[in-house]
Amino acid sequence: MRATRLTRTLTCIAVLSLAATGCGLSGGSDSGGATAGGCEVDQGNVGSGKLTGDVKGTITFQTTNLKKDFGDFFDGVIAAFEKAHPGTEVKWIDDPGDNTFTSRTVADAQACTMADVINVNAPTATALTKAGYLLDIGTKDPDAAEPYVPSFWKTATFPDASGKSVHTTLPWYTGGVLLTYNTDLLKKAGVDPAKPPTSIFGLFADYEKIAKASDGKYYATMANPVWRIPADFDQMGIKVLSTDGKSAVFADDPRTAQWVEWMAKLYKEGAMPKDSLSSSNDPSTLYSQGKVAYGSTNPSFVRFVKQNSPSVYARTGVGQQPYDALGVASAGAPQYISVAATSKHAPVALAFAEFLTNAENQTAWCKDPAVVIFPTTTESLDDPFFQDATGTDPFSQARKLVADQLKTASTNQTNLSPAVQNAIVAQVQLAMQGTKSAADAVKDAQEKANELLKQGS
Repeated sequence: MRATRLTRTLTCIAVLSLAATGCGLSGGSDSGGATAGGCEVDQGNVGSGKLTGDVKGTITFQTTNLKKDFGDFFDGVIAAFEKAHPGTEVKWIDDPGDNTFTSRTVADAQACTMADVINVNAPTATALTKAGYLLDIGTKDPDAAEPYVPSFWKTATFPDASGKSVHTTLPWYTGGVLLTYNTDLLKKAGVDPAKPPTSIFGLFADYEKIAKASDGKYYATMANPVWRIPADFDQMGIKVLSTDGKSAVFADDPRTAQWVEWMAKLYKEGAMPKDSLSSSNDPSTLYSQGKVAYGSTNPSFVRFVKQNSPSVYARTGVGQQPYDALGVASAGAPQYISVAATSKHAPVALAFAEFLTNAENQTAWCKDPAVVIFPTTTESLDDPFFQDATGTDPFSQARKLVADQLKTASTNQTNLSPAVQNAIVAQVQLAMQGTKSAADAVKDAQEKANELLKQGS
């Protein structure tokens, strides 16, 4: 299972298609009717006031590509909900999650047939909220925020047609970031595995030590900067985009050119495989072969190594990602659960959405051996499953480390379209190859990014 990452192109299709309805939310007419996104709905689904009504009726629940691996789990959640609320029925739809997901969701919304409860990501939630198709959960249940980590609840807010921030989603599950490394290779280079660097440049300094000690027999990390842009900039507190998101501003910070200078220096000195500069491969294979000192920053990578390379796993350590200027760990936006404002049984849909994402069910799913995900509720993160690390086992240590981070993590990551990110990466690659200075690469990267942003790319 993995969360599907939609392209900006499809997101734009969604926004344009939804904007065409131009309806949003409206109150009742003289006859007592109401609309949401152009669809006739119950008066209680829109406007101010807590949602009331009997929790009875049939609803649809839509996920993305989960039934194959987690059918038993979700069948159990549905059965438990129906037992707790006699007179309810939840029909589960599992969308394949292909690249037409957003456009199909748009079509369902415009036809007033969107699922009552639906798993969405941030781009889809943004488009559906703007057009008025999602229930304002924060208004309809003023206590909805209580179970969730505050930073994740904050991410569950999206602008409506007027620009007002509305809580139209519930945060569901998320990932995390940490350092993974081969302790033997670090020690050979004079790097102390027990003292992870606290800054990105400090991490780069450790990469350099590895390059000088390895003599080409192993490497520190992979070269392609696509893995680090804009994540490193965010962690360093470098502002990537203007406040309105319409222009790039990263070149205004001198540390950006310093970062590029470091990358070019490390590449030249052999800290990275030469053939990895434009490769899309992550460190998984080479790390498992003991040829790269630092592995993927994804916690699930630790389990991958455990399953595929026990000898390297025995030498694997995990550490805190450098907090740098950000001061806390970073965490991307989670996956969300939304309730359709067009639901004919909104009280049932809202009750099920909150049941699905409550601490008990989030914790239970995170314990499933088929998945490495993290919950968004405070109670879940405090569960012994995350907190009782077993000895020095790296995977257990990784779970606790990330769970502790997520309690205070920043979720304000910069989102770049693939086109803009690739334009920036291409210029950094030229600097790493020595064909352009770091200063020129950064300046040209910002100019090209701005051209694309003006085009809406």
